[in-house]
Amino acid sequence: MAHEHIPNLARSTTRRLALSLGITLAFVVVEVLAGIFANSLALLTDAAHNITDVLALALTGWALWVANKPAHSGKTYGYHRAGILVALVNSTTLAVIALGIFYEAYKRFVNPPEVQADVLIWVGLAAVAVNLVTALLVRRGAEHDLNLRSAFLHLMGDVLSTVGAVIAGVVIRFTDWNWLDPLVSVLIGFLILWNAWGILRESLDILMESTPADIDVDRLVADLLTVEGVRGVHDLHVWSVTHSVRTLSAHVVTDDVTLRAGARIQASIAQLLADRFQVRHATLQLECEDCVPADLYCDINANHPH
Repeated sequence: MAHEHIPNLARSTTRRLALSLGITLAFVVVEVLAGIFANSLALLTDAAHNITDVLALALTGWALWVANKPAHSGKTYGYHRAGILVALVNSTTLAVIALGIFYEAYKRFVNPPEVQADVLIWVGLAAVAVNLVTALLVRRGAEHDLNLRSAFLHLMGDVLSTVGAVIAGVVIRFTDWNWLDPLVSVLIGFLILWNAWGILRESLDILMESTPADIDVDRLVADLLTVEGVRGVHDLHVWSVTHSVRTLSAHVVTDDVTLRAGARIQASIAQLLADRFQVRHATLQLECEDCVPADLYCDINANHPH
């Protein structure tokens, strides 16, 4: 079967994503029709954002399926980075949509049309309920998975934006301040950009193999030097394969010890890295003292002719 390699937790998450996608897609149709009828940019804006939610949920589900495929000779790390690529796509589409919202809002500020406030209010309330339900369906695991978090932020952004649309509808209902409709759209746009930037920045950091933001390298090295038998550390690399999968490689300087003693040093280092820094995939090369350079960070270019 095509799904035999997917763990039960991932299969459960995929089902919840599929349910969220179906609910969101059905509501997009309702919201577009209501937005056209009410002449409301806020509703059409939210419908456009919901379309990206459908795409985001579909991509997220696909990435979750792909990420659980086993590693092989052509992909020795497996397919974990698929989720990061999807998070990057999701955040980029959010930014593009926000720019489109700003453009449409500008045109409506110049010439504000009349808005059907009652339709805006009732459809907005329905949108709040739909978006909240779908967001809660994908919330589980979002704190540890950038791919799921990008989908969750898509949906929570909709919850907040539709609350804004409802508030605008109530005010327009009693004041006829139709300019509030594009104003709410601008605020929604800024909220979308804020969410997009956080995901985009972390996705790029992971793809650039940056050191995880919460790891202090100076403290990490100091802690490694407290391990019995360790005399120095150099050629250190710390990076993330995904948000929750961290890896490290380093050359560790020791005395001239036996293989058995070296294995104990490696085991102690691996335990320290897992407990204090959540690094559970470490490649350690043990070396005798004074046999190699002592630079903490290696210069890869120095090993290749220009």
